[in-house]
Amino acid sequence: MSYKAKTAAIRSELRALHKLNPETAKGFSALSAAAMIDGALDKKQREYVALAIAVTQRCEPCINLHIEALIKAGCTRAELGSILAICVQMGGGPAMMYAAHALAAWDEMTTPAE
Repeated sequence: MSYKAKTAAIRSELRALHKLNPETAKGFSALSAAAMIDGALDKKQREYVALAIAVTQRCEPCINLHIEALIKAGCTRAELGSILAICVQMGGGPAMMYAAHALAAWDEMTTPAE
């Protein structure tokens, strides 16, 4: 399954979970929105942190969603590479495997459809 398809699938799964638990979904959405408000760090920097946590925690759905957000925030592939290097340094071999997923997701999501 492609990373784009995986990202669409997790969004669908999350919508179903949100319908089942609307108050939890509202609370998490409010927390997420508040955490991403520009302040000392801008949105792109906050997304770098979120991606690094997703990679080191080995959460592929989170990686896909944060890669998508970083693309929208104007991250470059070179910047992504720097973040992934830090992830590997902090998380070792398992982080390297998920960093590879992150890079593959980036490459797929930034390649124009044929």
